[in-house]
Amino acid sequence: MKAAYICQQGGPEVFNYGDLPNPTAEAGHIVVDIHAASVNAADWKVRSGNYNKITKFPHILGRDFSGVVAEIGDGVTDLAVGDPVFGVLEAGQEGAYAEKVSVRADIIAPKPAHLSHQEAVSLALTGLTAIVSLEDSLRLQAGETILIQGGAGGVAGFAIQLAKHIGATVVTTASSENHEYVAGLGADQVIDYRTQDFAEILSGIDAVFETVGGDIARRSFDVLRPGGRAAFIASGNSAPKPRRNDVTAYRPSVGRARRIMERVGELVSVSAVRLPAIRAFPLSAASEAHRISEARHLQGKLVLNVH
Repeated sequence: MKAAYICQQGGPEVFNYGDLPNPTAEAGHIVVDIHAASVNAADWKVRSGNYNKITKFPHILGRDFSGVVAEIGDGVTDLAVGDPVFGVLEAGQEGAYAEKVSVRADIIAPKPAHLSHQEAVSLALTGLTAIVSLEDSLRLQAGETILIQGGAGGVAGFAIQLAKHIGATVVTTASSENHEYVAGLGADQVIDYRTQDFAEILSGIDAVFETVGGDIARRSFDVLRPGGRAAFIASGNSAPKPRRNDVTAYRPSVGRARRIMERVGELVSVSAVRLPAIRAFPLSAASEAHRISEARHLQGKLVLNVH
């Protein structure tokens, strides 16, 4: 199979493109012929060594995919060869930047029929992360106000729409060129992070969903009301420690589950969530997609076309 892979950690230039062995379907698994894979911020952080040290090469990056079932392992009875599916690889597993991948059958879901493979994968990990963060961790309720940092990104864009569907008031941060985009997603208030200090503008916020990291993450506690809570997905494997003792910090545990993948499809089918802006690249151009992702000024999602 063709794959975009790395043989060392480093910059985008470490990518190779070529042939690697095909995976096989062990018991409880399926092999998927991948049609599209998405590029997530976690991917370049792994590639560069920001997250963890890779000990076995060649290494194929990529966590979410959309494609067609090509092979069935023993014990799999609810999927068949030829079924269109989408999902996110098991936590700790990567390998979606390739023509094929082996994955646990019980954590992926049928691809919504009305979505292309590009469209489905643009919502897979972003939807999973947003749903777990807002509903399972923050337990966001109708009538509350949430600050979503970095609203133009894929996860944050999904989260804006999910928060509005729940019935919350949404404040988000974005550069001026992305204000119209995030407002179109449903944001009630948009703060230009380049010219305005969100911590000076906001107070009494019920919940924060933080997708940026760094000092922005640490300062997000300042806008919370007493008893408020914040969820962090861009600050490593644990949430930053609050500088005050009357708020709660969460690092969402983004477990894989078919039910959440099905929920992503349902939210799109009832028009609660619309598709993000998608910029597509061939699999052989993974390095270019990573350069754009790493620049952190992306609107929507980057997708690799595989088949």
